[in-house]
Amino acid sequence: MSAPPLNPALFHLDREHLWVMHCSEGPVPRAAIRAVRAFLQKELRPWDVRWEEDFQGIPAATREAAAALLGGRAEDISLSPSTSTGLVAVAQGFPWQPGDEVVAPLGEFPSNAWPWLALKPRGVAFREVPLWEGHRSGAEAWSSLPPTAATDPEARLIAALGPRTRLLALSWVRFQDGLKLDLQRLGRGCRERGVHLVVDGIQAAGTVPADLEGLSAFATGGHKGLLAPQGMGFLWTDEAFRQSLAPSGTWLSVEQATDFSRPSTDFDRAWLLDGRALEPGGPNLLQASALLESLRMLHEAGVPAIAVHVAALQTRLLEALEGSPWAAECRRLRALLEAGRLGSFLAFHHGGAGAEHLQGLLQAGHRQGILASVREGYLRVAFHGFHTGEDVDRVAGWLSGTAS
Repeated sequence: MSAPPLNPALFHLDREHLWVMHCSEGPVPRAAIRAVRAFLQKELRPWDVRWEEDFQGIPAATREAAAALLGGRAEDISLSPSTSTGLVAVAQGFPWQPGDEVVAPLGEFPSNAWPWLALKPRGVAFREVPLWEGHRSGAEAWSSLPPTAATDPEARLIAALGPRTRLLALSWVRFQDGLKLDLQRLGRGCRERGVHLVVDGIQAAGTVPADLEGLSAFATGGHKGLLAPQGMGFLWTDEAFRQSLAPSGTWLSVEQATDFSRPSTDFDRAWLLDGRALEPGGPNLLQASALLESLRMLHEAGVPAIAVHVAALQTRLLEALEGSPWAAECRRLRALLEAGRLGSFLAFHHGGAGAEHLQGLLQAGHRQGILASVREGYLRVAFHGFHTGEDVDRVAGWLSGTAS
């Protein structure tokens, strides 16, 4: 197969460890580590930290890189420590009225549940919608049936929107079963009903091409498919939607905040209208330095090229497992893949085998140096732009030899 769009030499990868779990945390490229070291060297000599080049320049460049990756505008980007904090900025800033509700798919990752559940004292309800027959979550997650290509989650979500629904909050790619939702179809359905679509994009950012049409907000951390360290991500907001949100109230969320020729205690200032109005305060320059390099690397490779490469790797793995005990599960996943329903990881359902069985598979993989992950009844194998056909063959050998 063709060469990976991300040269594996960009990372500190080795033969002893095959990391197929960027759906948990991605490897950081060498360039990001170099950027962090360079900035730390400046911190050792604080007179070397430049006000325009570093304090203002690094965040500005990171917003530009994030916007380029999404195909949006830098002024619509807010730097945020995590997916959670981006969603919290939306949840806490939205002009709620008692009786309003948030609708979400059943079984969202907690990052996209607790920000809305925290609104209960303000009279805002959080309502979950099963996405297919037999879909379970919570204490019953392991008894859930897996999604199939016949699943129509968008129809269920759109039908669930009611007169009290102000916002539909969902993950673009679901963290446990890997199902990818059709954001444009959902965006159209939301617009027709006066509902805002807010997206947790962390399981797709960096590996699936983005289209922001119809979205009100998109939040992601940087430590998964964006291949940056924990602690920095970003929030994109539609301009009109952002004007309806309360600003963060930090000292940097107002006009001329960094112009010290004007007294800082002059509080007769307007709130900023761009994404900086929602940022949580002073920028984390160290983390932003790393995220900036990762975003530039991904943009240079091209997310569309990464997506094509990942799909080819997934196809190769499913074909390699056709004669194994995973054959039925491979047919389910192959149908989802061909229907455009998968992100960058394959989620193999346990099929009734249970938690101990999947944990046993993980341990067998670890003994072979293959590092994957399990979430709520699914064994997750995540490929990115730096993986190769040889990597796929190693995973196939592991799963063929341990499945039962």
